[in-house]
This record gives sequence, C-alpha cells and structure tokens, in this order.
Amino acid sequence: MTWPPLRDELRGVEPYGAPQLDVPVQLNVNENPYGPSAACIADIATAVAEASASLNRYPDREFTELRTGLAAYLNTDGGNDLTADQVWAANGSNEVMLQLLQAFGGPGRVAVSFAPTYSMYPEYARDSMTGWIAGRRREDFSFDLDHARDLLAEHRPSVVLLPSPNNPTGTALPHDVIGTLATLCAEHDGVLVIDEAYAEFRRSGTPSALELLGEHRNLVVTRTMSKAFALAGARLGYLAASTELCDALRVVRLPYHLSAVTQATASAALRHAPELLGNVALLREERDRTVAWLREQGHQVADSDANFALFGTFADRHAVWQGLLDRGVLIRETGPEGWLRVSIGTPEEMSAFRGALTATLEAAPPTETMANEERA
Repeated sequence: MTWPPLRDELRGVEPYGAPQLDVPVQLNVNENPYGPSAACIADIATAVAEASASLNRYPDREFTELRTGLAAYLNTDGGNDLTADQVWAANGSNEVMLQLLQAFGGPGRVAVSFAPTYSMYPEYARDSMTGWIAGRRREDFSFDLDHARDLLAEHRPSVVLLPSPNNPTGTALPHDVIGTLATLCAEHDGVLVIDEAYAEFRRSGTPSALELLGEHRNLVVTRTMSKAFALAGARLGYLAASTELCDALRVVRLPYHLSAVTQATASAALRHAPELLGNVALLREERDRTVAWLREQGHQVADSDANFALFGTFADRHAVWQGLLDRGVLIRETGPEGWLRVSIGTPEEMSAFRGALTATLEAAPPTETMANEERA
C-alpha cells in the first residue's frame, strides 16, 4: 500500500488555494479593501475579552445570540420576518456548504451546478462522497433554463448549488429562474442552494433570493461576513432556510463548531453593520468604473453584481497575469480559458491595476484573442 493511506480519489490532488504573495496590490481573492473602523475594532476587542473570561467552558452550541443578530440583519436585506431558528452559521461559507452536502448529499446522491461556477463546489461534493455533475451556462454567462431542466430531469440531484452573483462571472440570477429551479428540485425532493456570498454588492434593482424563502421549503440562501462585512479573517458564513432544513444540519455539525471568540467577533461586527456596509457603495461605484474602463480598452467584461470583474479574452492569459504580477499587482487566473478576474479595491489600487494592465499589454501585446466559441 502507498503511504500515507489516502483515499484513492485524493491522490495527486493539489489543495485548494489562491496564491498568497507579498505584493503591493492584492486583488485576487475578492476581499473588502476597507478594514473595520477603530470603534468597531474596539467593540470586537471588548467582546472577545468578555468571552475570554469563560474560555474554560464550551461555547453556546446553538449560538442563539448570533443567529438572532444574523436574522435581524437579513430582514433588512431581502428577508421577510426571518427568525433565529431559520438561520444557521459555521466557520466560513465553505463549512456551511460542506455541511449542506454532508446532510443532503452523500454516497448514491448527486450534486449539480452550472459552469463556470465556484471552483470549490466539486471539492465539497468529493469530500462528502457525493456525485458531481457540471452543466453549462450560455456563452454570455446567462443561465440556460432549458438546459438546466433537462439536466435535473436526467440526474435528479439531491443538491443544486448556484452562486448569485455567480463566481467567477459576477452574473446574478433572476427570480423566475430561481423559482423554477426550486420547483424542479422539489419534484424529486432536492435542495436548491443559492450562494449569495456577494449579494450586498448587487446593483440597484437586483433582488435577493431571500425574498423567495417563504414560497419554497427546499430553498437555502447562503451568505458570508467575509466580503461586504470585511470580516474575512474571522471566518463566519451563514444561511437562511426553513426551520426543518436548519435543524437537519445539527446532525452533521461538529460539536461546538463555532468558538466563543468567533461568536463574539461576529456579533460585535453586526452591531456596526451600517458602518461596515457603508463602504459597499464605494466598491460598487469603483466596480462600475472598472468595468467601463476595461470595455473602453476593447476587452470583454461580464456584467457584474459582485465586487470583482471577469475580463478577457487573452490567447495567453497566464502571460498577462504574470505581467501584472511583475508590476506589483496580483489578480486571479480563473474562470473559462482566456479570462482573468480582478477584485475591486480602493481607487488607488484600481489605478495601479489599470496602469499595470496597460503597461503589460503594451510591452507584449497578445497576438490574438480567444474566439467566442472557445470561451466556455
């Protein structure tokens, strides 16, 4: 036997992770560039200090105070009278997604998404021993409902995972698509998960799937405090769903999975929600300026409701990525072949990005761009 005795399907697999490089401008993992204020930091420090006095005891296993705070926040951003028992949380939305696959996926069951989609989804499926099927989107990254209907009828998935806004494209799903998918999933007792990690960045008039929770008992809407709340280092993801679905996750969660420090940090941040979310408008404006500039330069750019922009297309996208890195700007080489993704940073960071991209393309202009039919 080969040592270590790793599962066969895990042999040779590289761990997930975007490059963490010490460069002046880091625009590759969709972080919020604006950190919390001194007042918020002080509140978090006080809350953590208070929690530390009882660290000899296990934390609140049901994290009731935090769930109550999360429900109250969601009711200001699309939720309708959500209560604490309709909210669940874990260490980042990654753990939330894994728990969903552990509870509703598993051997003999199938999970489905539609590419391009978040690259971690198939890993959640693999780790929970759930079958994985990837459908496709249209060339403009919009959702192909007819294709989805056929795929769901063929595979009858127990879980469908869909980001909205989509990662890596930034494309949001309309309500009629979400409602139709929820109904199709219900026909074979499947759960529809709408991953709204970037929902706070959506453009005016783009609704949240939270509005549909009362109509579909099999609908789950996930969120995170890593992006709009500028709390990536705290690792707090959460979801809203029916009480029955939330209760089911208790079966697979690890004991006391949310530490007292995490609960205190997240609850304190929620008390500063207006301040933390105040920077979202700035990032939306900077995103729209970035998209407009990229298009003025002749690049294709996917419409974005998130805090990033997917742009291209390049015959050798790695060379462009490397050229930016050589000039001190780190972005993400992800998505369909030929495309690159840039997170939205401060005005100064985006100015550096524009200058680096211009210099890179002037120094070694690509000989060709990808043809439309090669994008997907």
